[in-house]
Amino acid sequence: MRSYPLICSTVFSLFLSTAVFGQTSSTSPERNWFLLDPDSNHVQGVSAEKAYATVLKGRPSKTIIVAIIDSGIDIDHEDLTNVIWTNPDELAGNGIDDDKNGYTDDIHGWNFIGGKDGEVNEDTYELTREYMRLDKEFGSIPENKIAKKQKKAYAEYLKIKDKYTRLRDKNQEEYSYYLKMSKNLKMSMDTLKSVLEIDPLTVAAIDSFKSTNPTLSFAKGFTKFILRNSSGGDDLELIQKELSETLNYYRVIVEYGYNMDFDSRQIVGDDYGNPRERYYGNNNVKGPDSKHGTHVAGIVAADRTNELGIKGIADNVRIMSLRAVPNGDERDKDIANAIRYAVDNGAKIINMSFGKSFSPEKVIVDEAVAYAEKRGVLLVHASGNESEDNDKVGNFPNRRYVNGKEARNWLEVGASSAGSDKSLAADFSNYGKKSVDLFAPGVDVYSTTPTNTYEEQSGTSMAAPVATGVAALLWSYFPDLTATQVVDILKSSTRKFDGLRVKRPGGGEVEFSELSNTGGLINAYEAALAASKLTGARSEK
Repeated sequence: MRSYPLICSTVFSLFLSTAVFGQTSSTSPERNWFLLDPDSNHVQGVSAEKAYATVLKGRPSKTIIVAIIDSGIDIDHEDLTNVIWTNPDELAGNGIDDDKNGYTDDIHGWNFIGGKDGEVNEDTYELTREYMRLDKEFGSIPENKIAKKQKKAYAEYLKIKDKYTRLRDKNQEEYSYYLKMSKNLKMSMDTLKSVLEIDPLTVAAIDSFKSTNPTLSFAKGFTKFILRNSSGGDDLELIQKELSETLNYYRVIVEYGYNMDFDSRQIVGDDYGNPRERYYGNNNVKGPDSKHGTHVAGIVAADRTNELGIKGIADNVRIMSLRAVPNGDERDKDIANAIRYAVDNGAKIINMSFGKSFSPEKVIVDEAVAYAEKRGVLLVHASGNESEDNDKVGNFPNRRYVNGKEARNWLEVGASSAGSDKSLAADFSNYGKKSVDLFAPGVDVYSTTPTNTYEEQSGTSMAAPVATGVAALLWSYFPDLTATQVVDILKSSTRKFDGLRVKRPGGGEVEFSELSNTGGLINAYEAALAASKLTGARSEK
């Protein structure tokens, strides 16, 4: 699921957010702060530069393939083009499945949410799909006719129906509010521009304008109201743009997320009733909106040698793009197939910056996770942005198999900020003493965005690729490690904050150590040091 800003109409505060699992951003100490060292640079980065300059200096490395399951990646970005994975056994554009893996012309990965004639950008939420499924079973049955053995399932149906209805209506209300706000602002600005004969409008011109005409008085009053209650300063054009972004956010929710009549699978053209169907989709790994996936990719592996834009964390990586995450909730079937594709085509690490609260076909995702575990592939997952305790709420996919066992090739990541004070834990991040492994930088992370651009984004969507980058760095320089050893090293080498009390996401205070099972932040330098000692000791035996 691609997440967007939390926006409240009661206090008119407009802002832009661009992260899947994302939040708004504020000013960071340095744009590359997440790469820096706490002791030398006084920010809570991962000490990647320190690791390169010390433990890893002069050490050879091995190329690691990292698969990114996301919205798509701009594979032509100036800071990514040299690190994009290319399938060595497939010839581009010949319409033949040269490597006979079931996917024709899969040069840089695969797209599981595209079809012959189009691409899925928006999709429904899993809550909507779950309500539709249960409503078919229980919607037409009077409550007094429900069999005793169905009581539990019926109670769950009523719970989901209530949640769906409540959220659908709430978001429709927000959409209507911002639609009215947007129309009124446009009308007011157009009116004032015409009367004042000025474009763009200035605050001084509006203040000096006086009229007893009701229409003109409304235009001035409404524009002044917007200026007083927005975060866009005095720039009305920027405010209008931000309002348009907010309006579109709610439009997508209403028209797609909670729309029971929308069916994206007509675009994909698969047999959706067959959850184990493997071979569908197309080879368009960019998709119509690759902003989130491109940002994630840059964090992991933006070219560290080209003097452009940014430096990614890992310096010897190839990025495989697997498109499976729409603007809405991802489908279990697509995620399972993307994991299997990554494993079968040589990926050692899979980044998953997405999540949802229901997983109706969790068993097929579990089978794919187990497939990856058996083949020694590491899965890194974002914990989510709802400020919730994942020990208590459902967040999927996760490491827990339906049979009660847990995958050992899994790393669950929460988001942290640059400072070591009470704001260390990002206020939006999900957490969990049992379910979240560690935290990583996820606030104001500067990275690649489509068409050779860059920007800051925040979210556990950013924290996960930071951890993925550190894992790729570690594995690249210590290629004899296993996936479980990489997990163990990353967890055991986290940076601790003994006794530090922080703001608990969602309210209150808590010791930072209680927010994850390691109680710490990922650290590339300490991890490399630990791996060096481990492999050195092993080679001596």
